[in-house]
Amino acid sequence: MPYGRRRFRTAAVGAVLAAAALAGCASGPTAGPVAPATASAPPRQAPKPTPPPTSAPASSWGGSPGSVAAVGDSLTRAFDACALLADCPEASWATGTDPAVNSLALRLLGAGRVAGNSWNLARSGARVAALPEQMARAAAERPGLVTVMIGANDACRPTPAGMTPVADFRRSFETAMARLRKDAPEARVYVASVPDLLRLWYTGRASPAARRVWELGVCGAMLADPEDLGAAAGERRAAVRERVVAYNEVLAEVCAADRLCRYDGGAVFGFRFDGSLLSPWDWFHPSRDGQARLAELAYRRITEK
Repeated sequence: MPYGRRRFRTAAVGAVLAAAALAGCASGPTAGPVAPATASAPPRQAPKPTPPPTSAPASSWGGSPGSVAAVGDSLTRAFDACALLADCPEASWATGTDPAVNSLALRLLGAGRVAGNSWNLARSGARVAALPEQMARAAAERPGLVTVMIGANDACRPTPAGMTPVADFRRSFETAMARLRKDAPEARVYVASVPDLLRLWYTGRASPAARRVWELGVCGAMLADPEDLGAAAGERRAAVRERVVAYNEVLAEVCAADRLCRYDGGAVFGFRFDGSLLSPWDWFHPSRDGQARLAELAYRRITEK
């Protein structure tokens, strides 16, 4: 997308201020380590995982929930989808009211019931450690369905050394699920995989505007020095991707242990966000169109028989 000089300067300044709030994208489960991407080819697509088995029969997901609560980070708050440095919950894939997005709540509840029967409890910048508190708030509403999209910020640190350890990630997610079950034992749960940040790097690295914004501090562990194709940079990106592979394995495993939980089977990870589906302000978060695609992926998985 072409940028005027004034528009780019505004976006760049905004990126500096927002770097701490930007929720990252990452990767889903793979069969093994993935070789670092090169300039001549996109990162190798990991095999799409088979949705983990659950102990509940498909009929337990029949019908439509009477309410929807969403927990997670800025991807669910639709940060930078409508304006620079701002949440745009009306465009959220999970609970938004924008008909152009056609959120999950709109599809499941209908336009007349979204306002009083959906709650967006996600917070921009949140890591998985914040999820138990968010889930407790969701449980208090006794929702029919809870959506979970978390983990991007745990990998998207200034350097790989700052990423959340996998054991801590598991502990927080298990605690969050226990908090939900304490007060909302029959709520259904949809857990989204984390997007493939390595593919995002490959998509945006060809854009001068994206490179300049990313170089201001957006998800440094993956996106710093986006044109560097050296061995050290490749190892850094691979380390981030492998960590998020582990996060997504945790999401799948913990979800599989709950009879009313559905993991997306790697659908969000496997989806290829191109430039038209990314925010024009940070080339990082989903745009309105990107939010619409997330809603479509979620609805498809939730309504599977």
